[in-house]
Amino acid sequence: MARPREFDEAAAVEKAMYAFWEHGYEATTTQDLCEATGLGRSSVYNTFTSKRALFRRSLAHYTSTQLDRRQAILDGPGTAAERLAAVLDSAIEGDLEDRRRGCFVVNTLAELGLPDDEVGAALRADTRRNLTMFAACVREGARDGSLRDGLDPAEVAEFLLSTTSGLRVMARRGTSPESMHAVADIALSAIAAR
Repeated sequence: MARPREFDEAAAVEKAMYAFWEHGYEATTTQDLCEATGLGRSSVYNTFTSKRALFRRSLAHYTSTQLDRRQAILDGPGTAAERLAAVLDSAIEGDLEDRRRGCFVVNTLAELGLPDDEVGAALRADTRRNLTMFAACVREGARDGSLRDGLDPAEVAEFLLSTTSGLRVMARRGTSPESMHAVADIALSAIAAR
C-alpha cells in the first residue's frame, strides 16, 4: 500500500516557483528545489515527475495569480484610463517588492524564448489573456471618453503589454521608482484623451 503524501502540493509548487523565479530554469538545481520546498529528491520526482514539469506548474501558478490580479484591477471602479494607470502602478509597486527577481514571465521569455512545448504554450496563453484584457479596457476607454478617439485596441494592448514588461526589466536593473512612474506617465499620456 502506497504511503499518502504528507505535504501540501500547492504550497510546494509556490515555493518552487520562487526558486525558479530567483534563479531561472537552467540555473535552478534539483537540490535548490528540495531546499525550497522542504521535500526530498524522491518526493519531488514522485510528485512532479521532472524538473520541467514542476517548472510548468510553477509558471502556471504565477501567471494565473498575476492575471487574476490584473483582471481585478481592470474590472474595478473608475474610467478606463484610471484603471490602466492603476495596472501600471500595480506593476511598478509589485516589481519594487520583487526587485531582485523581476517578472517570472519576462525572465522566462528572456531565458527560454517560446519553446515548442507546454512552457511555450503557457507563455503564449499568458500573452493572449493580457492582450485580451488590455484591448477590452481600451474599447471601454473609447466609450467612456477617457482614451483618445481612433485608437486600435489591439495595437494599444500590445503597447501596454510592452510597457508593463519594460517596467519589469527596469525594476530588475534597479531603476528608481520615480523613473518608472515617469515612464508609466508618458505611456498613459500617449493614449489618454486630451
